[in-house]
Amino acid sequence: MDNPIRIGAVNYLNTKPLICDLDLLAPDAELILDVPSRLANMLADGELDVGLIPAIEYFRAGGYSIVPGVAIATRGPVLSVTLFSRTPWDQIRRVALDAGSRTSAALTQILLRKRYGVHPEIMPLPLDCGAEDVDADAVLLIGDRAMRACLPGFAHAYDLGQEWYDWTGLPFVYAVWAVRAGVDLAGVDAALIEAKRRGLARAGLIAQREAPRLGLDAGFCRRYLANILHFDLGQREQAGLHHYYTLACELGLAPRGVSLEYYRSEHLAESR
Repeated sequence: MDNPIRIGAVNYLNTKPLICDLDLLAPDAELILDVPSRLANMLADGELDVGLIPAIEYFRAGGYSIVPGVAIATRGPVLSVTLFSRTPWDQIRRVALDAGSRTSAALTQILLRKRYGVHPEIMPLPLDCGAEDVDADAVLLIGDRAMRACLPGFAHAYDLGQEWYDWTGLPFVYAVWAVRAGVDLAGVDAALIEAKRRGLARAGLIAQREAPRLGLDAGFCRRYLANILHFDLGQREQAGLHHYYTLACELGLAPRGVSLEYYRSEHLAESR
């Protein structure tokens, strides 16, 4: 392959099952690891061919397609997306949002405005800034950072996956494999689907390997990967994703008129 397919994935525990054995399954591809917000920018700038990007960025960009059947989703609590708050939801007046987040940042605003009827000031929480050092009523943390955080100075720790499910009864989709328009993945799409299958079968091994690096208990990591997260993009997940998109549009957080389009390699020749 003259130009390797550039794959962007999130460098969090929740991504590890989706890139299991990817170096063997797609040996000619290049894997780049970063936080969700930067991956979204890289895909938009043409620096990636396929990326595990925040779900909201699929709708904001338009023109992408989705590798079918694969996502990072939950059907209840997520554990790695937490709004730490000094006050109850309806008293939040200023909220700091993790700069690495896009989908969960939008979800926070949807919950605040649509579910709880409050319109707080929004400010960024830089990746290198301590959450307790920010002058805000609430702080959103995502990924491994959220899983390690305790923040005893905040009275409440709201799990946004649980909040969404309690409100809507639907799964929540955090990320999807998005493919830039016109890109021929040359079989990398099949490799991504097989990587997911292998990763789910090896959740215990992945947890055991990653836990020391994260400073987390291996048993906790295994339960997180095997029982908390879901990596399918089935009909219920698609319904949850569509409902999220509708609410985001109502708040001006995403443009209207974007539908879910799935990557099918046989259609590439027709589009050229």
